[in-house]
Amino acid sequence: MNAFDPGSRTARLLAGLVLLSFPIPCLAGPIYMVDVTAQTRITFRHNNGFSGRYHIAETVCAGLASFDYDNDGDIDLYFLNSAIPLKAANDASLCNALYRNDGNWRFTDVTEGAGVGDAGFGLGVAVADYDNDGDQDIYLNNHGPNVLYRNNGDGTFTDVTSTAGVGNGDAVGAGANFLDVEGDGDVDLYVSNYVECPDVESFQTTRAGHPAYLGPAAAIYENTRDALYRNNGDGTFTDITDASGIGAHEGAGMGTVCGDIDNDRDTDIIVANDMTGNFLFLNDGHGRFEEMGLMAAMAYSQHGEEQGSMGPELGDYDNDGLLDLYITAYQDQLGPFYRNLGDGFFEDITTQTGAGAGTVSSVTWGSALLDFDQDGYRDLFVACGHLQPNVESYDDRTTYNQFNKLYHNDGKGKFMDVSNQSGPGLQVKLSSRGAAFDDFDDDGDVDIAILNSGGAPTLLRNDSPNQGHWLQVRLRGTKTNRDGVGTHVKVVAGDLTLVSEVHSGRGYQSHYGTRLYFGLGDREQIDRIEVRWIGGGIDIFRAIKADQLVTLVEGEGKTSSQ
Repeated sequence: MNAFDPGSRTARLLAGLVLLSFPIPCLAGPIYMVDVTAQTRITFRHNNGFSGRYHIAETVCAGLASFDYDNDGDIDLYFLNSAIPLKAANDASLCNALYRNDGNWRFTDVTEGAGVGDAGFGLGVAVADYDNDGDQDIYLNNHGPNVLYRNNGDGTFTDVTSTAGVGNGDAVGAGANFLDVEGDGDVDLYVSNYVECPDVESFQTTRAGHPAYLGPAAAIYENTRDALYRNNGDGTFTDITDASGIGAHEGAGMGTVCGDIDNDRDTDIIVANDMTGNFLFLNDGHGRFEEMGLMAAMAYSQHGEEQGSMGPELGDYDNDGLLDLYITAYQDQLGPFYRNLGDGFFEDITTQTGAGAGTVSSVTWGSALLDFDQDGYRDLFVACGHLQPNVESYDDRTTYNQFNKLYHNDGKGKFMDVSNQSGPGLQVKLSSRGAAFDDFDDDGDVDIAILNSGGAPTLLRNDSPNQGHWLQVRLRGTKTNRDGVGTHVKVVAGDLTLVSEVHSGRGYQSHYGTRLYFGLGDREQIDRIEVRWIGGGIDIFRAIKADQLVTLVEGEGKTSSQ
């Protein structure tokens, strides 16, 4: 036998030496992600606008959106770019980019034809059918004038910002959300703002003699108010920031998410503020909000400290029917995980659950509470990446490019870090920001798209082994808003009860999840789906088989007077 035959003793010994020379990969875990970016034909590269001025906006950009812009059943992708506006005006490659999903992990750049190549400094994005005409529209929260694109239904969009009255000035933008404040059938618009910046030549400071970016608490920056716009139902909006109570509060808004926190059938607003207390605006159902973050025990860390809060995510991790809250944070801070106790109160259970364990040396951004292996319990994904590009010059505890993190929910109240067991998709080391989560290949499970600061995006295909059964739900409102934004959905399958809500704008300055995902484990049939329409009634749908996408239309189920 040849000494270098693969089956020879010598070859086996050499293979063993090679294995000892490199990290030995762990056995595959319950979740497995594969990096398929190279086969997608996506050529977008994010530009973070690094200008040498050390402007704070350069460090915190940007988000992305996943949604079906052309109503063909496939989830498309829209990436925000953040180039210096004067450069972007002369270089189409530095503008936002829309990619049409052609199936089989192939995407086509349709930006120019669609007319959505905004050249502003992009930060946040939200998507919803604001005019209830059957297709989804786009709102951009920029540093500088914001943009509202109306979907024309033929693959093109029209900039209607001026007519709609939602330009929102020149503040550094942050998260954005569509929500139905009063349950009147039209989605309103929440626009978070980060900081006000003076017009100076440089914002640079130093760390151990190295140039660095200032944080939002620096005296040169000022906190600012967010804005709330009421949809008039005729294509225009009215600024109700002061009338709603939102305008009475200033912060440094980053990510935002809207959901029914206290289960009183209206939509509340959560704002993750950077180095100021987080906001919880509880909705009275009539257009007025009361800020209750401190009373709800989610404004600060469990030690009473202000944190560099980044991206908030809502999801029922323990299947008790209440939306729990996870918020990503800055280096040396453990992003808090709050269990919803009901009636608008939270309990910090970060340490006992293990949520976000191992991220203290990281800066964390986009996140998701979703069931990646479809066993009936929501897992946790966290996007990581530092914002100081030369941090390694003065801090040997961290790096600029970082690995993202994935935690498996064991169904007993614990999150287990399975990042090193979850495939090559979790071995990509970049400086990530926003992330979006949807079924991009229509195979039933949730995939991941990540925007990386200053580079190409990452697309991860979910190849998790031994996945359970599943159900996907798409809503169509008739009396309420067409996308069902704010609608509460309960799925009952035997001994398993799951709840979810449609959110518009979530996580770190991003949008995803107009389609709802439910993991069912070994359950092959759903006994009942209860749809509690925002501002409307309740529909009951019964005896639905698992492993399919269903479209539930308002009024077509068995109605309930509950």
